[in-house]
Amino acid sequence: MSTILQPGTKAPDFTLHATPDQTISLNELQGSPIILAFYPADWSPVCSDQMALYNEILPIFHKYKAKLIGVSVDSSWCHNAFAENRHLHFPLLADFEPKGAVAKKYGIYQEKTGVCQRALFVIDKNGMIVWSYLSPMAENPGADGILEALENLEQK
Repeated sequence: MSTILQPGTKAPDFTLHATPDQTISLNELQGSPIILAFYPADWSPVCSDQMALYNEILPIFHKYKAKLIGVSVDSSWCHNAFAENRHLHFPLLADFEPKGAVAKKYGIYQEKTGVCQRALFVIDKNGMIVWSYLSPMAENPGADGILEALENLEQK
């Protein structure tokens, strides 16, 4: 069983493909809150619902100046097709090769199934994890915890 990184931990940096020829690094995004939404796979019913919900409430995340990033072990080609089909307006990063390397750093990779667990992280502007949540695989974790963490950050 993996152990999800806890609040108070420095978020491990990474560089992953957002498209086949473009990468995004976590360190590039510092300076504002970051929401990392790890999910098992594009096209699965629960993942589709979860990403659609986050896309719908993206303006609320932006109100807190937060950047939303989705991450799974699918390839950037698969992410591009999924994002286009679902009209997603935030980057999906491919933890594809070496498979699950970033998920392993965050303590949420499942060796047995070869996917990352459904997990959420809110990272402050200095790169510290302020909230993390490991969701049951078959459940959409929603956004309440994310919004509460962002609200708490704003009050600091």
